[in-house]
Amino acid sequence: MKKAILAKKIGMTQIFDEANNLIPVTVLEAGPCTVVQKKTVENDGYEAIQVGFIDAKEKQLIKPEKGHFAKAGVTAKKHLKEFRLEDTAAYEVGAEIKADVFVAGDKIDVVGISKGKGYQGAIKKYGQSRGPMGHGSKSHRVAGSMGAATSPGRVMKGKGLPSHMGSVQITVQNLEVVRVDADKNLILVKGAVPGSKGTIITIKDSVKA
Repeated sequence: MKKAILAKKIGMTQIFDEANNLIPVTVLEAGPCTVVQKKTVENDGYEAIQVGFIDAKEKQLIKPEKGHFAKAGVTAKKHLKEFRLEDTAAYEVGAEIKADVFVAGDKIDVVGISKGKGYQGAIKKYGQSRGPMGHGSKSHRVAGSMGAATSPGRVMKGKGLPSHMGSVQITVQNLEVVRVDADKNLILVKGAVPGSKGTIITIKDSVKA
């Protein structure tokens, strides 16, 4: 059975297991997520459920959004996400998906937006080496050679140049769920996940487990 949920990154801490081994974990506030819509083969050509996460203020919604939530009869949500699960028929509109869908020991994939680092040079972004730092050098932290002289006479595709860094979607695979607190809707995941505190991320069953 495939499982998935939306969560908010709270931060990192560390815990001890039964053998007194220290484990670095990321604390995620997972759900509760509300099923807002069911996609069916007859109407949409595929089966999926659309879930909402975190209550939204009514005045912040546009009319189509208000109508969408009113039709479902659920409280308006800030974030919507579709999940293609194997047993979508088991979910009804208005049902809640909570953190306890996962248990300790589960292998998961986490999808999130990485921290934005602004416009960065080739050394920080790609790990390129710097040039000589002597006063006569004119290439301390530049990107280096741009091509091969007159042939082909152009910058080759894939050349690492200064540009925007971070703020992209990243998937971290095969993370392990260390602990689940169903009462507080918390999931503790071993290791780090993408994004800064407050980032909305997607948790799904690992595809390679």
